[in-house]
Amino acid sequence: MRLLVVEDEPTLCEQLVEALTEAGYAVDIAGDGEDGAYRGATEPYDAIVLDLGLPRLDGLSVLRGWRAEGVSVPVLILTARGEWHEKVDGMDAGADDYLAKPFRMEELLARLRALIRRASGMASPVLEVGDVSLDTRSARVSVAGRPVKLTGHEYRVLAYLMHHADEVVSRSELIEHIYAQDFDRDSNTIEVFIRRLRQKLDNDAIVTVRGFGYRFDAHTRRASG
Repeated sequence: MRLLVVEDEPTLCEQLVEALTEAGYAVDIAGDGEDGAYRGATEPYDAIVLDLGLPRLDGLSVLRGWRAEGVSVPVLILTARGEWHEKVDGMDAGADDYLAKPFRMEELLARLRALIRRASGMASPVLEVGDVSLDTRSARVSVAGRPVKLTGHEYRVLAYLMHHADEVVSRSELIEHIYAQDFDRDSNTIEVFIRRLRQKLDNDAIVTVRGFGYRFDAHTRRASG
């Protein structure tokens, strides 16, 4: 899953990137409103963390611009402002949630997980598709109760497919959602990650839809024997 952080305070931005990366996300950053507005409008993110007090273009203007352009990605706004009407303005501009500074990183991570779940139509922080279980809180995966150890990229591929279970996901879509923008992307590695996941999950849940991409089949069970 891929996130955008729009935050101009270097220390906080660094802390956010570190925490989000450790939680299994691919993270892009923007240090001002104009850069954030451009990235959010042109790149496919699963969620955005947006500060309101930004240089060059304020966060509310950025958010209104995204919504006016039809960008529907979930947005969590960060604000140091305590006035209730400013929080209302943020929600009315199209924000999905807000968090006032200072905040605990655990709360921000929990709110982001909730936003991404709701966008995918899922209620629980533990995704259970067939006999595969993925705990978004701990980034742990198991198959029929058996723990499965994944690399960071394998986890992101699996998490994206499970959030979109029974949907066909193209290779290009996977590339866009598991790599940060400045990462050296190689489309051939997707096939490698898929092959490794099939081996580690020990089932046929990840189905190749020839000519279109991949689908995580919610009805497939672990192979017997």
